Amino acid sequence: MVVKQRLENGGLIVFLVIVTIGLTLVISSFLGALLWAALAALLFQPLYQRLLVRWPGRRNLASALTLLIITVAVIIPSLVIGSLVAEQATGVYTQIRSGQINFALYFEQIHNVLPRRVQDLVENAGFGTFERAQAKISEAVSNSASILTKRALAIGANAAAFMLAFGVGLYVTFFLLRDGGTLGPAIVRALPLEPSAAERIAARFVTVVRATIKGSGLVALVQGALGAITFWIVGLPAALVWGMLMAITALLPAIGPAIIWAPVAVYLLATGAIWQGIVVIASGVFVIGLTDNILRPILVGRDTGIPDWLVLVTTLGGIELIGLSGIVVGPLAGALFMTGWQILTEQRFASPSLQTQSVADATDDA
Repeated sequence: MVVKQRLENGGLIVFLVIVTIGLTLVISSFLGALLWAALAALLFQPLYQRLLVRWPGRRNLASALTLLIITVAVIIPSLVIGSLVAEQATGVYTQIRSGQINFALYFEQIHNVLPRRVQDLVENAGFGTFERAQAKISEAVSNSASILTKRALAIGANAAAFMLAFGVGLYVTFFLLRDGGTLGPAIVRALPLEPSAAERIAARFVTVVRATIKGSGLVALVQGALGAITFWIVGLPAALVWGMLMAITALLPAIGPAIIWAPVAVYLLATGAIWQGIVVIASGVFVIGLTDNILRPILVGRDTGIPDWLVLVTTLGGIELIGLSGIVVGPLAGALFMTGWQILTEQRFASPSLQTQSVADATDDA
């Protein structure tokens, strides 16, 4: 009887694995849209609950109003800004191809104003000569800029697929908002884990998602916007593209937007644009740099339980693996990995008496 029960359970697990893989393959084209629909529903669930309190029992109305607020406050501004960034990226890509933007010339200008001792250090830094170092660095920067602008242009080329996925995402978000209160607990109960472990993992999932989007995401957007405004004030071209790059780097601990504004400030000072360089430095240190320290504790607090080095590695790896969605999926995978091992460790060393009792029970059964 026991053998039959185990065989039936094993067959059920194999069946579930097969149909899960099959379903994943069927909806693979919409995985990104479904992911962001789930994240939006999770993030805006408190707003939905407030509207539901105002109109008790009218779940469809509360979900529709929440979706309308998301569209007006988040989606439409994002599409407008995205189109402007793509337009500026097109201009930057065209200028790089035509030679109007010449990174080698910029490095040469910076090199010429350096003290002679520093110039010697640069020339003897393992590149052979400054000309070779200049060529290598400018080639790397040009390739990086070209890749970014090409990806921005690819968004417009895949407009039809994007609109289809966008529509599916909105449609799914409506139902996840409406039914999330019952769907979430049902998923937790269905997990093949102990109830306490499943609840801890689910709570960790919610915490990391909200911390990444509401905390890191909003802070990065604010820092990118401040960077774009700063570059616009000093007269740099494609300010929105620079702001987008600063928003992306703001998601990375130990790197941050300084990797963008600091070289720009050095170039401005080296080429005689003194007040522009000072403005960029002042804004980077006292405005952009302090934004994280001020806004993050207000939005979510600092203790997300994930080390900065793990956030950096998982974010970069997530972006490399699945693109923009990796900004959330990467840190989430790292957090769930840590939580799972922590639960396993606690269960192994929770109580010696319980372990002894488990061994005795197993002996009796035998």
